[in-house]
Amino acid sequence: MTPPARRALFSLIIFFAVCAVAGTFLQRRVGAQSSQDESQIRDSLKSFTDVYAIVEQNYAEPISGDRADTAIYDGAIPGMLRVLDPHSNFYDPKAYAKMREDQRGHYYGVGMVIQQQNNKVYVITPYEGTPSFRAGIRPGDVIAAIDGKSTDGMTSDVVAKNLKGPKGTHVQVSVVRDGQTKPLTFDLVRDEIPHPSVDLKYEIKPGVGYVHLTQFQETTAQEVNQAIDSFPNLKGLVLDLRGNPGGLLSQAVEVCDHLLAKGQTIVSQRGRAYPDQNYTATHGNGGKQFPIVVLVNRNTASAAEIVSGALQDHDRALIVGETTFGKGLVQTVYNLSENTGLALTTYHYYTPSGRLIQRNYSGVSLYDYYYNHAGATAPGSANREVKMTDSGRTVYGGGGITPDEKIEPPKHNRFQDDLVYKAAFFHFAAHYLSNRTVDRNFQVDDAVLSDFKQWLATQDDIPVSDKQIDENLDWVKVNLKENIITSQFGQQQGLRVMADWDPMIQKALSYLPEAQALEDTAHKVLAQKAEARASGATNQ
Repeated sequence: MTPPARRALFSLIIFFAVCAVAGTFLQRRVGAQSSQDESQIRDSLKSFTDVYAIVEQNYAEPISGDRADTAIYDGAIPGMLRVLDPHSNFYDPKAYAKMREDQRGHYYGVGMVIQQQNNKVYVITPYEGTPSFRAGIRPGDVIAAIDGKSTDGMTSDVVAKNLKGPKGTHVQVSVVRDGQTKPLTFDLVRDEIPHPSVDLKYEIKPGVGYVHLTQFQETTAQEVNQAIDSFPNLKGLVLDLRGNPGGLLSQAVEVCDHLLAKGQTIVSQRGRAYPDQNYTATHGNGGKQFPIVVLVNRNTASAAEIVSGALQDHDRALIVGETTFGKGLVQTVYNLSENTGLALTTYHYYTPSGRLIQRNYSGVSLYDYYYNHAGATAPGSANREVKMTDSGRTVYGGGGITPDEKIEPPKHNRFQDDLVYKAAFFHFAAHYLSNRTVDRNFQVDDAVLSDFKQWLATQDDIPVSDKQIDENLDWVKVNLKENIITSQFGQQQGLRVMADWDPMIQKALSYLPEAQALEDTAHKVLAQKAEARASGATNQ
């Protein structure tokens, strides 16, 4: 058998493996299938193989190799799964490896974020403490060669693949840097690169901790617990879940376990193929009392919504920001052959009050489902279920987690979008630091603004006026400071610059007294329930 034929056969094997897993799941859902149903499935699969055979033999161009993989991986399998729901998904070998890497929270390489811009691969930021950071590679460096081989024509994916490798192996990286006449070459030793889900934690105000959580991976609960425990005399916490797409359910449960009282319900799962499951706090917060404000937005989803919903239903935290995404489906990942995987929806999850927060996806395009759902998530919308928190506050299901207090995100204008899209601040920072250094007290003064305006005048593709800069002065200043501080001191310091300025975070901080009142109410409710249980036991 020729290699193209083997690849086509392998693609078909993967397709039928996915069908088998999905078919088994559906069979469990509807109970024992009749022989007629099974015959219909066999007929449908035969129809698919007949169509594939005709296409392979008669299409205008050969269907083999990558094209055969694409037809199955990007066509047949996703098409089948999208009929079921928007979140069942197939992972080809590349996507499956990336998914597992994200779940583990580490990989082996040199530790830098790279991005392709204008046919060049730039270093966006080296992670602090990694081989690239220790060697002195900076944001704005252009990767010119790897192990002596030019990167001309390479995509960022290819460059990243060449930078990764076994721990302890060497890789030589040559970069072109603004202000340097010759490329700089670094001999880097690959190491384990942690990719923490908590990318920023610090005392944002005296006694008030701020934690930004990017996703839920295998190390998340430990990271969050360590972050909270690291704040001395904690008097309040802002947990920022904006843009958090979710991840591992088990980690969401463990995060809640650290914040709720022992025995409180965290989330429940209900499906038809497997037994229902109910998760409760098995350890509890040990009586620690501090107000919590959880900051969310329209891209807060899945496991992040489990945490938000559990803390809201038990009146343990005040939820502020925008209505969240609304993903109440749980996927089980099935490992298939040759490093592929199938994420199949097997459960719906419910918050402690019984809310299913999944948005309606029937008859909705994938684009509208992901990007155009504002109207479907307003409180009081048709078909939104109404539930009560422990203290009797009204909460809504059927369309994400509705915040207790709404905070509008800053609106960007065309000028701001253009500067961000063209990475103006990023490239200026590399230029500005090419012949100088700054200290941690750096501020953007008139001299820095003047240098920025002069630099912009040399950029033909960024036509801006002094008037536009003056009209957006605060925003321009904080973006200049963030990029320059990041380039000089690392990503953590740059993120902190933005957090100190962020209007949504500052507004969230103002709700801590309200969160304290909520916390007091929650403790009264718990005390009343404990007293009622004790009284019932005595009466018996």
